[in-house]
Amino acid sequence: MRKYLFIYKSELMSNLQYVFNVFAGFIGYFILMVIFLNLWKYVYSNPDEIINGYSMNQMIWYVIVTEILWSSLSGRSFCNKISEDVRSGNIAYNINKPYNYILYSLMSHLGSRTICFIMYVIFGMLVGFIFLGSFPTLSILSIIAVLISSIFAFIISTLLITFIGLFSFVIEDSAPFYWVYSKLILVLGTIFPIEYFPKFIRPILTFSPIYVVSYGPAKLFVDFSWNNFIFIFIAQIIYIIIAYMLCFVTYKKGVKKLNVNGG
Repeated sequence: MRKYLFIYKSELMSNLQYVFNVFAGFIGYFILMVIFLNLWKYVYSNPDEIINGYSMNQMIWYVIVTEILWSSLSGRSFCNKISEDVRSGNIAYNINKPYNYILYSLMSHLGSRTICFIMYVIFGMLVGFIFLGSFPTLSILSIIAVLISSIFAFIISTLLITFIGLFSFVIEDSAPFYWVYSKLILVLGTIFPIEYFPKFIRPILTFSPIYVVSYGPAKLFVDFSWNNFIFIFIAQIIYIIIAYMLCFVTYKKGVKKLNVNGG
């Protein structure tokens, strides 16, 4: 475990040199937030109106949190990196290294995105406060719970994107699969909460990755309850195990194929 913490720390320290590069992404994030602010102000003719269990402030905070999680992930570049490692054969050099490639990729990506995530949280909270003038009511313990849920969401997203990238063992280019995944998360998990969808779709979304990578942390932030936290926490643990096993099986089969074909 120590070597993976070292990988995380190395990537973290390396990316401290490029902090100012993150600010470019804030421009697009700010424009998006302005668009959604005006959208929800139009939908909610009365700011105190409740639609599908959400007030206008809750809806705006929901979008802010989900966009923080998604924007700071940089999933496309991460997926392309793994996919390119597979296609170019560079992944073969990692087979005999004294570490697990999946855990290496996970800790490396988490380390490279930690500073970005922290900065997006600060910027997102600042934008939300400027727009709305207040934060959701949360205790210290509930803030810690939301943070834990957000970290787990980040881990699950990273593992799922790793799986998509490793799918290049099966097909030549996994980019179309990432495109589909990213659009599903964006449309079904970032812009609207699950409660906004028809009742027959809600159970499907509840058992999908959308629930654990975007909806869960945002829901806890805008409407925290310990019952919800326990349910989301258990779901996230299950998804971490499932996502890791998908990566593990795909990687092992890919490595076997490389060995059969001579590397």
